[in-house]
Amino acid sequence: MTTQPLPTAPGTALPGGEPTATPTPALPMRAAGVLLGCLTALLGLLYFVVAGTPLGPLLLWPRTRRRAFVVLTAGARRLTALERWRRSVFFGDRFPDRSVPDQRILRYLATRTYAGLLTGVVLGLLAFGAVLAGLIVASLVRGTLDWGELVTQVLLGGVLLFLDVQGLFSLEALDARLARECFGPSERELMQQRIDELATSRAAVLQAVDTERRRIERDLHDGVQQRLVALAMLLGRARRGGRTPEQARSLLEQAHKESQDVLTELREVAWRVYPTALDNLGLREALAGVSERCSIPIRTDFALAEPLPASVETAAYFVVSESVTNAAKHSAATEIQVSVRTYGPVLVIRVEDNGVGGAKPEGSGLTGLRSRVGALDGRLHVHSPSGGPTTITAELPCA
Repeated sequence: MTTQPLPTAPGTALPGGEPTATPTPALPMRAAGVLLGCLTALLGLLYFVVAGTPLGPLLLWPRTRRRAFVVLTAGARRLTALERWRRSVFFGDRFPDRSVPDQRILRYLATRTYAGLLTGVVLGLLAFGAVLAGLIVASLVRGTLDWGELVTQVLLGGVLLFLDVQGLFSLEALDARLARECFGPSERELMQQRIDELATSRAAVLQAVDTERRRIERDLHDGVQQRLVALAMLLGRARRGGRTPEQARSLLEQAHKESQDVLTELREVAWRVYPTALDNLGLREALAGVSERCSIPIRTDFALAEPLPASVETAAYFVVSESVTNAAKHSAATEIQVSVRTYGPVLVIRVEDNGVGGAKPEGSGLTGLRSRVGALDGRLHVHSPSGGPTTITAELPCA
């Protein structure tokens, strides 16, 4: 049985907290928005003339500057709210609620007023051109216009029409850019950014999974399989006749030691795939296992107020495990410090070693970690200057 998605109104939020994208309005709605923008630009010009003229001297005097600026900004915010409503209704740009500084409000209103008045001039030229085109058609019908003049007028009118239309499109794009710079990206743009991030994260996760699968296969083939071959050879030599009891006992002791090494390596591979201690004992004990298996002393600062989601615990474990493994292999460090703490709804994991530094963020191990963290909307920072120390910080949202 399939389930149908719940209907949502344009601009509302999905259950996951993401806003839905609003449909792009039709051309007539956008044209009406451009015309209305010319009228609101006239209001802006009138406001700056009527309110700015008496407030200008007060803005120059230090004692009254702040009060005059507050008064000027209050009216500008009302006109800016009108512009925001116009962009929302006629262009589908629904902006999330956020605080906008006063200086940005005044700068937006002034620039928007100039752009709107310029749009009105372009529209006026377009209307004037339409009247001239009508006069040319009337002259052609009456037979008072010869073909030479007609060709000249058509060519000139076509060039002016092209420039007029291009100017309108450019001014409409400027209007959208000004609104975006003032109010921030619209919900449609945020949704598109989110889609792009998820698509990139999905591709990175698939690549990381494939890389991890190949690494496991390589560990099994080059490590465990070779040890099992050596173990089989030792047992085969011990079974052959003609050996003294001491020789057979020596071969069995070697086979026993080899079997222990095989079990240890299998356990290491299993821990790299998924540590069962996470399910049975929790993140603290799983990280304690990482400390026990590491050849470098590790100091752990573990402070969690509440239990973490399973996916966050798994990501946190692999961040610590991979970072510690890289430090043990490449950093020549003598000490590693691990910090696992929550700051509000964010889990912050910090792994620092006192090694030689020079870790490459684009390496396969750190790239896989970045993909794993990014899949949970987290961020991974790598700071590893030459000479050390190397600090890897992961921020994972827990909500």
